[in-house]
Amino acid sequence: MARVALIYDTRSGNTGIMAKAIETEIKAAGIDVVVARAASAKAADLEGADAVILGAPTYHHDLIGSMKTFLFEMEKADLKDKIGAAFGSYGWSGESVQMMVDTMKHIFEMDVMEPGLRILRRPTDSGLIQCQELARKLVQRLGPPAERR
Repeated sequence: MARVALIYDTRSGNTGIMAKAIETEIKAAGIDVVVARAASAKAADLEGADAVILGAPTYHHDLIGSMKTFLFEMEKADLKDKIGAAFGSYGWSGESVQMMVDTMKHIFEMDVMEPGLRILRRPTDSGLIQCQELARKLVQRLGPPAERR
């Protein structure tokens, strides 16, 4: 069975709502999802994962501290060629998603789905549909059950 690690953090709850929608859609496809908040996540949470999805809001034009710390923790895992995706909410600028995409792509040499998903403030019904679409695209990238790693 394929396995996805969904690591996120949220400041006002908006990115958490996005994470739940993504998790629900991936589980509905019959894929094992390990979910952890970035503040408490460890490299061990990534073991055996075929894909890693990172979620974080943008705060003052930057990633929140817990996700920055987790990106250093990710260095302990072998993620080369694993599927990666990023999402997050923002109020003004939205840089965090691209920062996570760039890190996964250039530092960890992951096969990153681009562009990442950015949603302004609290996700509406339309935003939740975008989260579900991100999850479905990831499931498609993992391939049919017989082809999954």
